[in-house]
Amino acid sequence: MATGNMKDIKRRIKSVGSTMQITKAMELVASSKLRNARKRATKSRPFFEMQAKTLTDIVRSRHNIETRFTHVRETAPENKKILHILIAGDRGLAGGYNSGMFKLFMSETSEEKESPPKVITIGKKAVEWFEKRDYDIVAKHPGLAENVKSAHCAAIAKTAIRLFLSGEVDEVKLFYTKYVSSMVQEPTVMPLLPIVTSKIGKGMIVKKAGKSKKEEDLEKPKEITFDPSPEAVFNRIIPSFLMSIIECAIVESYTSEQCARRIAMESASDNAEEMIGNLSLLYNRARQEKITNEINEIVGGANAL
Repeated sequence: MATGNMKDIKRRIKSVGSTMQITKAMELVASSKLRNARKRATKSRPFFEMQAKTLTDIVRSRHNIETRFTHVRETAPENKKILHILIAGDRGLAGGYNSGMFKLFMSETSEEKESPPKVITIGKKAVEWFEKRDYDIVAKHPGLAENVKSAHCAAIAKTAIRLFLSGEVDEVKLFYTKYVSSMVQEPTVMPLLPIVTSKIGKGMIVKKAGKSKKEEDLEKPKEITFDPSPEAVFNRIIPSFLMSIIECAIVESYTSEQCARRIAMESASDNAEEMIGNLSLLYNRARQEKITNEINEIVGGANAL
């Protein structure tokens, strides 16, 4: 190592150190937001579970229930029009969080014939990604996930229901990232409309807990009277049910985003620390080489005398 590179190495060490301070700070911020997001997810689940239970009770009481939300239009698969609701992040530096969602979307829509496909974007990264491509953006909701409210989700659900009931779309699909654990975040697609009554409460964002399989098998359907009719109650609950699904999905996606960002920043900090160690070793070697050369010059000069 040439002694003239010592200044460059020292400057590089300082630069990497400054970057590491930023990544460590972002890791701490992401960890704090992740704790809050987990609390929000825990609070939002009971409301969703109760609505799923109510819909299940209605379906049990009327096995052949058919409403405006369960009726499947007779449309050829190649001509089916689909509304896509996609939830992505509001910021970058989150590893493969956003790219994984967009890859799932592209794989799911690769065979669709509708042009351009209709989408509702949630998150700044989703808005930016779709604006650069040929898509029909029905609604944009950037910066929504961090402070999401029920009113925001109700507006999204209302837009989806309006397009479905008017016949502009035949299906509504929701793309979000499921928070599985601190190390696993899974991009997921969920069909919202038409409602499949046989799958209500199954395979949703959260699963009911607290009862063993034996207890669930012994549970008998309750005799419930619906006024004016099961179909009317079903139709009245569906908008609220979709709103809660969208809210849960946004909370799950936000939790996944913060978790992915924390992992990415932790990895970046570790890499920066390793880089500083390697650069420090090179700097010490260059410094030792310089000292050795100076000693050799002194000894050579003394011998010459």
